[in-house]
Amino acid sequence: VGAFGLVRMPEVFTRMHAASVTDTLGVGFLILGMCLQAGLGLVTLKLVGYPEVVHTLAPRFTPDASIVLFGSLAKERPYPGSTTVTTVNGGVNNMIKTMAVELAPVRVNAVHPGIVGDSPAWNGKPPEVLQRVVARTPLGRLVTMDEVVGSVLFLLDNRGVNGVNLYMDGGWLLT
Repeated sequence: VGAFGLVRMPEVFTRMHAASVTDTLGVGFLILGMCLQAGLGLVTLKLVGYPEVVHTLAPRFTPDASIVLFGSLAKERPYPGSTTVTTVNGGVNNMIKTMAVELAPVRVNAVHPGIVGDSPAWNGKPPEVLQRVVARTPLGRLVTMDEVVGSVLFLLDNRGVNGVNLYMDGGWLLT
């Protein structure tokens, strides 16, 4: 796997973990509180898993095939403890561009949801937490899971869209 490839990843995360402080949200660690297993899980899921699935399925693609990957808006609006999530989703942001070129004419896009109000991750949050986000969202409400699904269907169906990172945030990044 290259001079500094996946074989060395556990060593890298272990060294980063040496200055431990805390972890947040289970995958978005403060550098000083890196959790080896969870960090490897996220990296493996998106930066290794997505390309491996595409590689495995590529022989079955027809010229009008379409791929949609999932990222997150942590790549655009980092927060304390989001180093892993921000970095990995930045990788997804660029991965779809290289895949779109390499797999042409197959289309490759990504959806990057922000806070999805009715998702299991956010549905049970205290109202005051969600209201702070809603107040900064031009749409005046949080996006829904149904709207995220609609964005995926749009990217799958619209043959004129390729290499696009679609933000699903109700305009939250604008503020």
